[in-house]
Amino acid sequence: MYFKSSWNTWVHFYCDINETIIRESADALVSIGLAKLGYRYVNIDDCWAEHDRDSMGYMVPKRLTFLSGIKVLADYVHGKGLKLGIYSDAGHQTCSQTMPGSLGHEQKDAETFASWGIDYLKYDNCNNDDLKPMKRYPEMTRALMRIGRPIFVSLCEWGDMHPALWADKLGNSWRTNFRHKRFMGKVRSMVSRADQNEVYAEHARPGGWNDPDMLEVGNGGMSNDEYIVHFSLWAASKAPLIIGCDVRSMTKETLAILGNEEVIAVNQGRHMRRKVRKDGDHEVWSGPLSGYRTVVILLNRSPEFRTITSQWDDIGLPLNTVVEVRDLWKHATLEKRYMNELRADVHHHACKMFLLTPLTLSDVDEPKV
Repeated sequence: MYFKSSWNTWVHFYCDINETIIRESADALVSIGLAKLGYRYVNIDDCWAEHDRDSMGYMVPKRLTFLSGIKVLADYVHGKGLKLGIYSDAGHQTCSQTMPGSLGHEQKDAETFASWGIDYLKYDNCNNDDLKPMKRYPEMTRALMRIGRPIFVSLCEWGDMHPALWADKLGNSWRTNFRHKRFMGKVRSMVSRADQNEVYAEHARPGGWNDPDMLEVGNGGMSNDEYIVHFSLWAASKAPLIIGCDVRSMTKETLAILGNEEVIAVNQGRHMRRKVRKDGDHEVWSGPLSGYRTVVILLNRSPEFRTITSQWDDIGLPLNTVVEVRDLWKHATLEKRYMNELRADVHHHACKMFLLTPLTLSDVDEPKV
């Protein structure tokens, strides 16, 4: 399993964070079972540090909200079997402008993070004096390599200079798009980010992932069907699954989405799935899995009920292949076997996600097509 899934403070809490929220969220990830499904990183986003560095030039945790210090917090999270992530910026100040960035301080900050036991760094792109990211980001990567501690590096460059084309040597994931706050929690914003991310499908690989941004599942603004679309597309795209809601109080519906083991297993595969057919608002997303299996998403982006068909030549299956079909959201294997196409009725702003397994001649009686 590639551990790239996490929980992050930003989408739900913004700057209203403290060490109690971090501890309780780590507790919740373990108690509700998400940690064992791969959500291993507990990530503190912007606003954790004092506005100014100390007299030696080091960043200082906010005394009012992180009184115990980050090292103590990291020890607590590690004691839960989890890993702690932190945030900084490849500029002079972070995006909130409440704390210093790491530009020009890369080595000191890398040493600080290592001494605290940090396991993950989200590295943002604000207040950068218009210096190109290809000049700024490598400095932090080199500093982290010198300290000798393995730290997952998430480059939050917003897709500005197409990081999928150059960031694979600098980090473990790279943002492929910009988050527009006015669209957050809206289905239009969500699917547009999936579209932008899909352009770079061929550049994703184990250890280096395209990142279409954090999950908004459970934060309001979308229907349950839309949240299922959200999670399905992120999982199929091999994106880091970054929970953005309050895990301490999530509903059973939210937990059922974020904790869908069958969909998470698709996310853990080696190959990125992509859009293979588009007919107006009807789309087919597909890609290979191990064991000659194929995952297929039938997506209805329209406001009306639709019947969507996936042809075998769209998804790379040989003609006349007979398959067994499993519905990954109903957790059920369909009685009917399919040959040459798969057709399903899909509600508006919803999707169906299927796992197709080819059958041998000995498995096939009489395919019902």
